[in-house]
Amino acid sequence: MSDIRYKLHPVSAFINFMKSLKELIIPFIVIFGVNIFRDGGLTAMFTGGWVSLLPLLIGLVVVFFSLIIGIIKWKRFVYWFEDGELRIEYGLFVKKKRYIPFERIQSLNYTEGIFHRPFNLVKVRVETAGSGKAGEAEAELTAIRREDADRIETEMEHAKHHRSTPVVMGPHEAQTEISEEVEVPQKKELKTLYRMSMKELLILATTSGGIGVVISAVAVFLSQFSELIPYESIYEEVMLFLRFGYLIVALAVFAGLLIAWIISVILTLLANYQFTIQVDEDHIFITRGLLEKKKISVPFKRIQGIKVSRNPLRELFGYATVTVESAGGSMGGKDEKIRLFPLVKTGRMLSVLEELFPEMEFQPTLVKAPKRSVHFYYRLDFLWMLPLIGVVSYFFFPYGLLSLLIVPPVIGMGIWQHRTTGYALTGKQLTMEFRGISKHTFFVWKKRVQAVNVLQTYFQRRRDLASIQATIKSGMLGYVARINYMEKEDASRILDWYHPVPIQSKQKGQPE
Repeated sequence: MSDIRYKLHPVSAFINFMKSLKELIIPFIVIFGVNIFRDGGLTAMFTGGWVSLLPLLIGLVVVFFSLIIGIIKWKRFVYWFEDGELRIEYGLFVKKKRYIPFERIQSLNYTEGIFHRPFNLVKVRVETAGSGKAGEAEAELTAIRREDADRIETEMEHAKHHRSTPVVMGPHEAQTEISEEVEVPQKKELKTLYRMSMKELLILATTSGGIGVVISAVAVFLSQFSELIPYESIYEEVMLFLRFGYLIVALAVFAGLLIAWIISVILTLLANYQFTIQVDEDHIFITRGLLEKKKISVPFKRIQGIKVSRNPLRELFGYATVTVESAGGSMGGKDEKIRLFPLVKTGRMLSVLEELFPEMEFQPTLVKAPKRSVHFYYRLDFLWMLPLIGVVSYFFFPYGLLSLLIVPPVIGMGIWQHRTTGYALTGKQLTMEFRGISKHTFFVWKKRVQAVNVLQTYFQRRRDLASIQATIKSGMLGYVARINYMEKEDASRILDWYHPVPIQSKQKGQPE
């Protein structure tokens, strides 16, 4: 292995500096906001002597030290290849070392931010099956040249195709090893299977539901300044505004929601621009993004299952979202699920999935839930709804009787869930379909299932019904698919399918 020590690009120092400023922006806004809104505002700050400028001076010192820290982190960060490992040395005040065997590396994920592209650089996230916290990479190279990123892949392939063959000597001779170099395959060509069209991207953006994320982000941001917000003045303004009438208030709320929706559409367009799926013999490569271009690799051997989801609106127009349940790896820096298709037409989705996973059946005939189990799907809802309806009807009579209008939709939702629920066993594959509001179809190989559980309540036992759940390894916590109120015989059939061959049978020479 090479003993050359490689450094990050100098842009890393600036990126580290910007990360520090991002973490300091809330304290800065709070500190300077207090000084701006006090008596005299900015004028008093600049005319009140050096004492009034003290917060500004402290801020400048903090910014200067953040820049120095960013430079020190860049200078102390080095990496090299040795003994089949990627070795990293880093640290601000305390020198740290991290050795990552190439055999443990599951994928190298690339990100091109706005500071990377002008210099043809990439950020490399090293993902392993044992990465620490949720969404946290084993290691991160903030900014390196593309050829350096390719060098890491080459060294990794070289290590995985290099083996040592032990040679057994006589009883009084030392055992030695002969290192055998296996030819390292050339860089594999990527085959493009799917590229999201602009029509699909626009439909994804307008139906993504990201408005809730935008509103939550605004709420979290405002919560940081709760002490500075003049609630009494705002309350008086709101009460004055309400005098204009409910129509004006409704229009104002609609305008606010519309602005939040537009922001969510823009963010979704930027995040999924030019979404592309490519593949080689061992990996699926997903590329997306405009301002920040991301490329992740998903090893086939780490894929545990596939989930196809359809919300009612997308289901009506024949669109679906496909998620890969992977043991290790995430989409970006968070513990996001890896979306193989953020949005795709069902027919186009099936053709790509069949090419990616030819051994899987994506249109099996499902065994549906029995008719006698339909009332189980809405019975529990009535346990808490009926007392609430009774209280509302009694205290707000006669208008409280309008709460009875919620009963038909609840029954209709239960019937809808009942008609969706089903499963299929096709060889070594389990398919489970179920619905909350969105419909989910879950495909998994038998060898990937970690556990199968059969659950029965007292009332289910009386009707010979059971709920079945299958667990696979996915991310940090795993994923559980569950179908409710199936025939007890169906639960036994799935257990028999999953149950391993007894050891005694293997000893008698029976096939596995």
